[in-house]
Amino acid sequence: MSSSLLKSTGVVGAMTLLSRVLGFARDVVFAVVFGAGAGMDAFLVAFKIPNFMRRLFAEGAFAQSFVPVLSATRSQGSRAEVQALIDVVSGTLAVILLGITVAGVMAAPVFILVFAPGFMLDDGPGALAADLLRWTFPYLLFISLTAMAGGILNTYGRFAVPAFTPVLLNLCLIGAALMLAPRLAQPELGLAIGVFLAGLAQLLFQVPFLWRLGLLPRPRWGWRDSRVRRILKLMLPILFGSSVAQVNLLLDTAIASLLAAGSVSWLYYSDRLMEFPLGVFSIALGTVILPNLSARHAEAEPARFSATLDWALKLVIVLGLPAMAGLFVLAGPLIATLFQYQSFGVQDVLMSRYSLCAYAFGFMGFSLVKVLVPGYFSREDTRTPVRFGVISLAAAMLMNVVFVGAVVALDWPAPHAGLALGTSLGAFVNAGLLFRGLRAEGVYQAGAGWRPLLFQVTAATLVMSGLLFWLAGDIGSWLSAGASERAARLFTLIGAGLAVYAVVIAALGLRPRHLRAA
Repeated sequence: MSSSLLKSTGVVGAMTLLSRVLGFARDVVFAVVFGAGAGMDAFLVAFKIPNFMRRLFAEGAFAQSFVPVLSATRSQGSRAEVQALIDVVSGTLAVILLGITVAGVMAAPVFILVFAPGFMLDDGPGALAADLLRWTFPYLLFISLTAMAGGILNTYGRFAVPAFTPVLLNLCLIGAALMLAPRLAQPELGLAIGVFLAGLAQLLFQVPFLWRLGLLPRPRWGWRDSRVRRILKLMLPILFGSSVAQVNLLLDTAIASLLAAGSVSWLYYSDRLMEFPLGVFSIALGTVILPNLSARHAEAEPARFSATLDWALKLVIVLGLPAMAGLFVLAGPLIATLFQYQSFGVQDVLMSRYSLCAYAFGFMGFSLVKVLVPGYFSREDTRTPVRFGVISLAAAMLMNVVFVGAVVALDWPAPHAGLALGTSLGAFVNAGLLFRGLRAEGVYQAGAGWRPLLFQVTAATLVMSGLLFWLAGDIGSWLSAGASERAARLFTLIGAGLAVYAVVIAALGLRPRHLRAA
């Protein structure tokens, strides 16, 4: 089991790595062409709103409810029943999302007022943000249907195609920034048009692979269909929890819009760097184990279910802890090397470094949540993780307000970093509750080898961190260096860190066989 899961995780991770590398290229282009000013803030908010909704429908409630039902239907039903499920779900989802999209386009200024009230003040970019949102909101429709197609392919073991699909978003946005934006009176409008085209491209890209699998949807309305009702019943508690998550994100954006110009952009660039290792491995791992866990539950194999979770948690610790330390220690060098060009200045580097350090602190929390949540959704238990999510998000929102208020009161130069820190601590609260719940229900039993593993990983991470801190030096040397010098130094540091971590952890006795599922 572990070899097939590891292979699938590797495939998803490789495709995600390609997407994230292109995402970095996209963000470098954004930083060079647009910097971190009011115009870029306006685009990021206009893009963030459909992304919030996407997480609510596509990657949140719908995906986590649809995949277990589809897996169970595949395991226990006929091919015709699987096709009927896909047909009725695709038609119902498309009609609902179309209505939401039309409402979003028509009420664009209202959304901007709610999500970024600071933009609607005098001389704020509110009108621009509303114009951009009219182009970006249809992305919700396209990407949600794309997520459904990806769920079908993942259930049938075709992980590479859904993992590759986000590459198209990055390519479209890079092309829009370099070729379309310079031709327009308002350059940011080019980015918004690029988002629209990217959503359409990602949806169309999935179609041939569904057709080859013989499961191309034939959409039909089925609001009263029992299978749709089952998915909706599973979705409701997740929707509630996801809506709380969106309130938290809304609050973050609203507070950031009231801070110094560029705060939204600084948080965006630092979050993108934190999301790179999170997406390459943690999200990829969660994507792979969800169908597997759903199948183990449907086939009543609790021992293999627990072993899969144990295997995934061990991999998260082995790869996640050094990634977290590396992000924290190298926050300044990473920001300077990737983004400090033309429109993105020294002040932007320093401000983004603060928020990246805060996000890096919560990296392990974010990673553990990605692996633990499938342990619930695969068993069609959507209420428990939502309850835990509500608690952790309420704590995060409270901490966000307190931390930002404290930073402002102390006249510290980076109040936006308080938002990142509160979000990071909230992730640890969520992970702790999820882990305790799985243990209390008897669903997860820790396998052998955890004590030596934790010692080996912690010791190797500390040695690696000390080396990186010593080699990185002062941030001033990075700010004054040229692009090629910064890149060479950064690659050397990353290579040295990886090598030292691997050598130390091997010297302490960790071998690949120790990470195999029982």
